[in-house]
Amino acid sequence: MTFLQQLIIAIVQGITEFLPISSSGHLILIPKLTDFPDQGPLIDVAVHVGSLLAIILYFRKDVMGLARGGFATVGLGSAPEQRRLFLFVLAGTVPAVIAGLYLKLGGYLESLRSTDLVATNLIVFGLLLGIADRIGRETKSYEDLTLRDAIIVGIAQAMALIPGTSRSGATMTAARFLGYDRVESARFSFLLAIPAVAGAGLIAALDLAEASSQMQMDAIGAGVMTFFAALATMMFLMNFLKKASMMVFVVYRVLLGAALLLLF
Repeated sequence: MTFLQQLIIAIVQGITEFLPISSSGHLILIPKLTDFPDQGPLIDVAVHVGSLLAIILYFRKDVMGLARGGFATVGLGSAPEQRRLFLFVLAGTVPAVIAGLYLKLGGYLESLRSTDLVATNLIVFGLLLGIADRIGRETKSYEDLTLRDAIIVGIAQAMALIPGTSRSGATMTAARFLGYDRVESARFSFLLAIPAVAGAGLIAALDLAEASSQMQMDAIGAGVMTFFAALATMMFLMNFLKKASMMVFVVYRVLLGAALLLLF
């Protein structure tokens, strides 16, 4: 990979991971719209890990709370509220873990890298996001999270393993349908990403250990640049959602999906 390709992938991932417009779908489109070769799922996971580190830094207070909850779960300390939220985040991660292992071990990841699939999911899940944001009440916060809600949002996250769906988009859609406001929906969406993306990163690290030294350098370089792009995007989105709706993302998704169906 050239430096330019790494830079473009990092910027695209850093921006689209947190905006509800599908990072995996956009990563698949890069080689379709440029002369670059397909970077493959290994690089895709590496840049997702860069995004994960940005989440941990931005939500460091929440992450520390979840860490205290994790320690309390195994009997190290007493933090009942943090323990409850930790268990709910863990429960919400289970569907994505099961689905991810199924796709990975079954060898289905490459078959999902289809432009038509990305386009269709951009439109369908974009419209669902618009409906949820329009009719969803804004009565719940992160502290109101229940086991039922965590599992429902977790199932939405598992569905987002299909490119074009958008992990942040699917989870925020589910949360908005459940009555969480926009900012709290985004907050839980990003925190729920931590164990899911960390798990995918661990699997990718095992594959990367067997890859060529050049592939390893490409993955590390792209991941580092993604971190900075992701951090800037997250700061923008959390402020944006305090005063605006999701409609701009819905329109973008539908227009992009329609264009892809017409052009490819």
